[in-house]
Amino acid sequence: MGKNIIIFAPHPDDETIGCGGTIAKKQSEGFNSIIVVMTDGRNLFREVLKIESDPSPDEVQEIRRRELLKAVKILGVSPNNVIPLDFEDGALEEYETEAEKRVIRILKKYSPVEVYFPFIREFHPDHRVTNRIVRKCIRKLGLKPLMYQYCTLHKYGRVGPLFEKLLGLLKRNEIKVDVSQFIELKEKALKEYRSQFSIISDKQLHPIEEGIERYLKKYEIFYVIA
Repeated sequence: MGKNIIIFAPHPDDETIGCGGTIAKKQSEGFNSIIVVMTDGRNLFREVLKIESDPSPDEVQEIRRRELLKAVKILGVSPNNVIPLDFEDGALEEYETEAEKRVIRILKKYSPVEVYFPFIREFHPDHRVTNRIVRKCIRKLGLKPLMYQYCTLHKYGRVGPLFEKLLGLLKRNEIKVDVSQFIELKEKALKEYRSQFSIISDKQLHPIEEGIERYLKKYEIFYVIA
């Protein structure tokens, strides 16, 4: 068994959107990827599309769980290496203390050499809380893994990545991982997330995301914490 890496995803799909190519690459290199999903994803339709039923939040949770397991399997990750914490989607901050306890147990168990988690200036509050939890737990345990932040949607929209690029030049903390050999796998995995990218209900008149093309770049960008 290879060295462990842990990918923390606030919701089912963030692991593939943010670093799906890197996950597939790491698997091909013999690493053992563990994916920790912080929330249950149940409120996706309720918050974005104002849909309370067909599907219900409980049904959305189950749909997204199935999508997650199919997607990560395509990337080479065993379903046994997926750890759902199932805190309520959109309310992770309310469960921060309990989430910290569980993340500490996971970090102790797997002693990862690399950890991936959302960028500190992500748009969604669950993403920013995940960043805070993971960094705090690593610090408490005195661990020294390489820490990579991925960005799915910046808090400051389109200008955010430009700002980070300039800042990265100064801080030298931005790295690009060449995932060109794994783009097809990432695309296939993303397409399993039909709740995001396809119509799955009569009430869902359009996909939540317009397309997956913007996630299929030759390089995946990470911000490294020294």
